[in-house]
Amino acid sequence: MNTPPDYLNPGLPAGLSRVTIPIIEATPDSVKEYGCLVDDPSTFKIEITRWPAQGWRPVDTDSGDEGGTKEGIFSSEWRGQLLYGSNEAVGGKYILGYSDEPTTATEEQEGDPERILLWHANYHPDGGQLFFPIDQRPFLVPVALPGDDIRPENFVCFLCDGTQGLYIHANIWHEGVFAINGKQRFLDRQGAVHARVSVDFAREFQCLLEIPLKGL
Repeated sequence: MNTPPDYLNPGLPAGLSRVTIPIIEATPDSVKEYGCLVDDPSTFKIEITRWPAQGWRPVDTDSGDEGGTKEGIFSSEWRGQLLYGSNEAVGGKYILGYSDEPTTATEEQEGDPERILLWHANYHPDGGQLFFPIDQRPFLVPVALPGDDIRPENFVCFLCDGTQGLYIHANIWHEGVFAINGKQRFLDRQGAVHARVSVDFAREFQCLLEIPLKGL
């Protein structure tokens, strides 16, 4: 049986290597394989994946995608060297990442973070997900294209300018939305089933993904 991650106490080993992932400006062209940029969340519809057929008989085309969506505030907040996330839509609370060695990271550290060290990512097979900035400040979203044979080097990180939201399709690897510093809030809308498939970089690949923050 697959045990879900302990998001608030991941128990990461010390001395993990780091794989730096590229930061890419989010534009209509750069995000098109992953999703799209959104100007108005009130008129944007989330894609819901139709329930898969179990045999050769197809699921009726007027059924299997009626589960709807959930919506809430996604908060991304730096406390010292730890980046916390909370998702009201699904009742989730997480340590999203660290700015330094996870085994010694502390909430008491002062100053803006210089990097994000990411230990985990997931995708949702049941539907897409929208992150729309309430505070209208730049933010980051690490993503990778679909496929369970994922590797750390497959990831990129979109830098969004805070004037638009980012929508990602079902099956796109991601790990929430990241504040560059301080605390940021986002409207989150996603499939109500909230199926989740995970990768643990620390244990599967003995590494952390690194996103440099200097100059952003």
